[in-house]
Amino acid sequence: MFTASPPAVTRVRFDKDFSLNGITFCAAPGDDTHDVVVGGSDSLLYRVDLNAEKPQPVEIPNGKHVSYVTGVVRACDTLISGGYDRHLVWRNMESGEEQHRVENAHAKWIRGTVLSPDGQTLATVGDDMKTRLWNVADAKKVAEYGDYELRTPHNYPSMLYAVAWSPDGKWLATGNRTGHVLIRDAVTGKIEARLETPVMYTWDPKARRHSIGGIRSVAFSPDGTLIAVGGMGKVGNIDHLGGKSRLEVFDWQKNERRFEIEDSKFKGLVEALRFGPDGSWLAAAGGDHGGFVSLYGMTDGKVIAQEKAPMHVHDFWLQDDGATVVAVGHGKGAIASLADQPESA
Repeated sequence: MFTASPPAVTRVRFDKDFSLNGITFCAAPGDDTHDVVVGGSDSLLYRVDLNAEKPQPVEIPNGKHVSYVTGVVRACDTLISGGYDRHLVWRNMESGEEQHRVENAHAKWIRGTVLSPDGQTLATVGDDMKTRLWNVADAKKVAEYGDYELRTPHNYPSMLYAVAWSPDGKWLATGNRTGHVLIRDAVTGKIEARLETPVMYTWDPKARRHSIGGIRSVAFSPDGTLIAVGGMGKVGNIDHLGGKSRLEVFDWQKNERRFEIEDSKFKGLVEALRFGPDGSWLAAAGGDHGGFVSLYGMTDGKVIAQEKAPMHVHDFWLQDDGATVVAVGHGKGAIASLADQPESA
């Protein structure tokens, strides 16, 4: 069977935006290429038909957490969501009927939920600095790792923001507030690499005695050899997201830093990262009071294209062909095309 090559990305062009309720923190594909599931600050889950002339969020019945929804994944016809309330909830995507609930799945805020490539295992991270693995079929915990320090070097609570699977499901990467990345064997749990991104952590010892930044996103390349880490550069005033958006890309098995990218056009946190289908480029999104989506080539680390988003972006879904981004964030969602659509045969 003939498989078309992914289109070459040449731009970021926002074609459509739509309203969302409150702050939307997470997005997952729905049951086709034009349907997205989102969750956020109003504690609810919604589906959005992206093909509609005016997309509108439609509440999923019974899909309510006690507080913010900060992560959602789809496993066949099941949605699994996690939130500030520390709960993990399995529910039918169509009816919203609850299938499983794990209360206090983490001792503090759940920051990230990601599904393994085979769809059988869920990985979660939280502010209790734990990484946990869950069997998707029955919601049972199958592994737990606690390799991070609970507090920063300045004796404040740390946070574990980011988690990602390698595309072959062999490796699991996590990143914390102070710039430490751990990459472990997803089967044995053995730590295979430790990477450091200290520039992504800013400590103010005088005015505020507080810190900002941290690793907010991690992503593996399609062949698993590279890992991208996203955050923010050093900040002068830690009450604002005024640092330059920052990426670091590693050949992690060689412990070599391939690129350090600080973007002079856009400021703020890199909240989400996705490699393109062939690994030749990397998409990054985030923001400060506004937002952005940027594309970088993985040959030289330079900008391919970038555009201001209509809101601060917390998460985005890159469609399988790599030609479309669906971004969600503060009060809005937006659809951006990354390549000219090929002519019909």
